[in-house]
Amino acid sequence: MSKEISLKIVLQDPVDGVMYGLQKGKGSKYEVVQAQLGKGQNLTFDFSIPVKQAGGSGITVGGPFVQGPPGSRFIYISIGSYAGQVGAPWSGRLKIPLHEASFQATSSNSGERCWSCTVPGSTEDGKPVFATVKPFGGWHPCKSS
Repeated sequence: MSKEISLKIVLQDPVDGVMYGLQKGKGSKYEVVQAQLGKGQNLTFDFSIPVKQAGGSGITVGGPFVQGPPGSRFIYISIGSYAGQVGAPWSGRLKIPLHEASFQATSSNSGERCWSCTVPGSTEDGKPVFATVKPFGGWHPCKSS
């Protein structure tokens, strides 16, 4: 049985004047959605992914926002020219791990349907963060409002 969960990525302190966007699709045939310009405040990316039961008692995640093979899934945030910014001083991607075990509670009928994570958008010297987020604080159930 397949279910959808909502994910929220909060990008803390993005570099001012640099475009950030959520990558949808794989390889050279991808598009950037929810593109946002860094301007002195955190950026938020909200989207949904399918979750389904895998072999045994595990789950697997997929869909157009999910990259990588089972067991090593991740989400890309495109930065600068990768996010469609013309004349950008930066080009690259931020890789946010999607540890499928984090979402195991989703497989029950009463399981969490919304998960969030917070990742850094800039380094101490004011440059965008590229490559895999380290250390990664993980995915947590969304707080009720």
